[in-house]
Amino acid sequence: MGMLRILSGSIEILAALLILRFNSIEKGLVINSSLALVGPLILITTTTIGLIGISDKLSLGKFAWVLAGITCLLIGILKK
Repeated sequence: MGMLRILSGSIEILAALLILRFNSIEKGLVINSSLALVGPLILITTTTIGLIGISDKLSLGKFAWVLAGITCLLIGILKK
């Protein structure tokens, strides 16, 4: 999970550097929009890894609450 977060942060820094390098609002918007895809993918992947790691310690009811929370997060992030 930590390595995925390092990768995500590195992608964010690279995107910031590219935006500065191109110095164009249009290209900056394209780069920033592409980050909107990376963020949720990293969130889903790290959450899945974490849930798999603790799945033997969670009851079915608590697992359902965690999944409901993740669903709410994704709806909030991805809904237009």
